[in-house]
Amino acid sequence: MNTTANRNDAADSAFPHLFQPLQIRGVRLKNRIMSTGHDTTLPTDGLVNEALVAYHEARARGGVGLIVSQVAGVHETARYTSHMLMATEDDCIDGYRKLAEACHAHGCMVFSQLFHPGREIMEGGDGLLTVAYAPSVSPNERFRVMPRQLDTRMIKEIIAGYSEAARRMREAGLDGVEFVASHGYLPAQFLNPRVNRRTDDYGGSDEGRLLFAIEALKAIRAATSEDFVIGMRISSGERDEHGLSIDEALEICRRLEPHLDYVNVTAGTSASLGGAVHIVPPMAYRNAYLASDAARFRKTLGIPVFVAGRINQPHEAEAVLAEGSADVCGMTRALICDPEMPAKAEAGRTDDIRACIACNQACIGHFHRGFPISCIQHPETGRELKFGTLKPAARPKKVMVVGGGPAGMKAAAIAAARGHQVSLYEASQHLGGQALLAQQLPRRAEFGGIVTNLSRELELAQVRVFKGVRVDQALVDAENPDAVVIATGAKPFLPEMPDDGSVQVVDAWQVIRKEVKTGTRVVVADWRCDWIGPGIAEMLVNDGCNVELAVNGTHPGELLPLYVRDNLAAELHKSGVRVTPYARLYGCDSGTVYMQHSVSEQPILYENIDTLVLCLGHEPVDGLSARLIEQGRDVHIIGDSMAPRTAEEAVYEGLKVGTAL
Repeated sequence: MNTTANRNDAADSAFPHLFQPLQIRGVRLKNRIMSTGHDTTLPTDGLVNEALVAYHEARARGGVGLIVSQVAGVHETARYTSHMLMATEDDCIDGYRKLAEACHAHGCMVFSQLFHPGREIMEGGDGLLTVAYAPSVSPNERFRVMPRQLDTRMIKEIIAGYSEAARRMREAGLDGVEFVASHGYLPAQFLNPRVNRRTDDYGGSDEGRLLFAIEALKAIRAATSEDFVIGMRISSGERDEHGLSIDEALEICRRLEPHLDYVNVTAGTSASLGGAVHIVPPMAYRNAYLASDAARFRKTLGIPVFVAGRINQPHEAEAVLAEGSADVCGMTRALICDPEMPAKAEAGRTDDIRACIACNQACIGHFHRGFPISCIQHPETGRELKFGTLKPAARPKKVMVVGGGPAGMKAAAIAAARGHQVSLYEASQHLGGQALLAQQLPRRAEFGGIVTNLSRELELAQVRVFKGVRVDQALVDAENPDAVVIATGAKPFLPEMPDDGSVQVVDAWQVIRKEVKTGTRVVVADWRCDWIGPGIAEMLVNDGCNVELAVNGTHPGELLPLYVRDNLAAELHKSGVRVTPYARLYGCDSGTVYMQHSVSEQPILYENIDTLVLCLGHEPVDGLSARLIEQGRDVHIIGDSMAPRTAEEAVYEGLKVGTAL
């Protein structure tokens, strides 16, 4: 295997494998931590820009050994989104050069993914459907794309596109490229006998289906140099009945090995809803769940094997490396959440690492909505040009933060880190607000990590924290702060509705806290269409209840990131929860819950019901700000106390206020 056994000083630390260098051809990685290729939605006009350079440089500065930049299209037909990078013209070279120089300055190596989606086209550039090309006319289930079969001329054009794109990366000073054959994209479509039904040289047999990849990889090598790294990303099983199996993927890698310097193992496919969940697996999946797959590849191949898939903490990566499952660990979301994670781990500051909770909300969730990626815990991500440097306060102030949920915690930590004297007051005995409830729902325990992480930020910033103290006008007057931040959160919204008492009516918080007994037959009224309604339904089914989920939307989890939504849908289906969409709550009497179809306005009835659980959103709790404003005090209202939304908005507003004070 083409690796080094050299050890650096950190190899004697708690992470002897994680911080051991790795030599691949002419490239030396200083550690085994990688940021895998991932779309950021930061580029403009298909080119690397200042925002993307700042994003990656933050991670390079934080100590990551390898950054694989997001997919770069190799042909005009590769535009699978309207905001991707393109490597089809020489005008891309300057931006990539700036990216390479910025990361190299911190000892970080940079590869670029080379990409063609084939039939996996998400959107067109101007609202029109784009013509997608694939080896055969094999429809895509997820995006409902019926592709056009590639002719030999265009196949040759695309192969030449890989060559030219690689040349440009080499000229820009990048250290390598990654041939993307994962997730059902074009190379995987050629390799898959259930998708590639050609009978010419590029199909019809195992050799024919390999030909596209072989010619592309040879062309990349011919256009670069002997010290330039060429790797391949591939799914170790696409988790779909029509996708590549792990045995097929392993045999493909064995046969392509002479043309590769490493293999990067992931899972899933973009072609189906179930397979796509593995592209960015949510917290329902166990940590490092693909390590056993990678181990099979590493045992078979003689080149380094990289692996990703919910590797969120350095001790998880160390375990993967120590057991010999892989040579490098992709920790992309961990680095989105904490760009300084590698440096903190190497210095032994593991308690200071802001751990990713795999909520998917601001990273892949933003991408799917066409916005630059970020992180609900670290909103500085994707906003490096604005918030990348925390500036000391020009004049230290006495700041009083009222409320210890995510909004208040972030505001207090940022303000104190800038030099203000900050006191945070929480009415209950525990910090965390609604995050403490969220973590109690099935498969959501990891959400509580946001409380742990923000609590550590408070400690590091030396914020004075007072628990069990309800702030009133008198306390504010006694403290006499220069600024007051109101972050008092929200409470369940309870509507006025017909109700004769025959059905027990409770809110979601009461169910989560086990304050009520629901009986056997339960209706969950879900207005918000987020994770709460499905989570309550799943919790009650696990308790033996017969549950009906009535969603005032088109489907459960309508507002959630796609992969979280689809995972929830799978669990609801497996647990037997019956879901009714377009269901608007009206009221209840005589043991019957009445709904109205929100479009047809026809009635929907649920009979013989014991309990109706209301998941109808929240209303602000703010009984203090009006009087303080009348006094002329400097008051800032943030998070749910301003308007109930999500933890993302709460933390972001905490950052903004803490930065502005």
